[in-house]
Amino acid sequence: MRAYLDFEKPVAELEAKIEELRAIMEGGGSVEIRDEVGKLEGKAQAALADLYGALSPWQKTMVARHPERPRFVDYCRGLLTEFTPLAGDRKFAEDEAIIGGFARFRGEPVCVIGQEKGHSTETRLRHNFGMARPEGYRKAARLMELADRFGLPVLSFVDTAGAYPGIDAEERGQAEAIARSTEACLALGAPNVALVIGEGGSGGAIAIAAANRVLMLEHAVYSVISPEGAASILWRDPTRAQDAATAMKITAQDLHRFGIIDTIVREPAGGAHRDREAAVQSAGDAIGEALASLAGLDPDALRDQRAEKFAAIGRGLS
Repeated sequence: MRAYLDFEKPVAELEAKIEELRAIMEGGGSVEIRDEVGKLEGKAQAALADLYGALSPWQKTMVARHPERPRFVDYCRGLLTEFTPLAGDRKFAEDEAIIGGFARFRGEPVCVIGQEKGHSTETRLRHNFGMARPEGYRKAARLMELADRFGLPVLSFVDTAGAYPGIDAEERGQAEAIARSTEACLALGAPNVALVIGEGGSGGAIAIAAANRVLMLEHAVYSVISPEGAASILWRDPTRAQDAATAMKITAQDLHRFGIIDTIVREPAGGAHRDREAAVQSAGDAIGEALASLAGLDPDALRDQRAEKFAAIGRGLS
């Protein structure tokens, strides 16, 4: 059964009625029932379009966290061929919160790095809900350095609430690992494109997203801290997360206006979770366009463009 968000209740009621009528039709329903199903489907689509055409920042946060939203592994299956994962940071351990390796994107060799949250309880635990430890960021940096050596473009898929904040991660140098991974992004002599597919949380996101082109799905969010965390700090009241989400300007539309991201990738009606295949293909087209725009630039030009892009963030804002 589809999981509905709180604000989707009107659509949920319509679709529940549609399913009831379809069950009747399977037993030999009348023409009138078929007509009613058609009318209700039209109403449901219209209601969905109205809802998703005017989502608040907090509602977009809920959509970005939807349990059925496509994860990195879905983009891997839909966009890549010959994917060969590489494991370990060559220093301590393997971290499955970040998956990386080499593959072909539309026939061309690339390095791919992505944060994986998991779909089921088992996979969420295995991937630590996409919250990487230092080993994950050191693995990402290792892969980027290897890609740079062979001049391969790097594709990063961002989907994390943030880096893992546990004591063990801090003891093994979490902040340093994030900084090194960010440095590896900025030092690349090959093109890199980052796509925020769900949540882009703090340094845990920027560590693999300091790219020449930063893309973002229409209903994803990208911020320095979660709305709940910001509310706890600003008002000492995590229940004011909705206020924080609005104040922080975390939506793709706000971030594009501020020049923090380059492209907003359209999602299917009702969000990426309603049509994973269409969402994946739309993302693939946007990535292809971004890579094409960087073709022909030499390593120094790529580094300069990337440095200028991030240095320019905030200029001209009051």
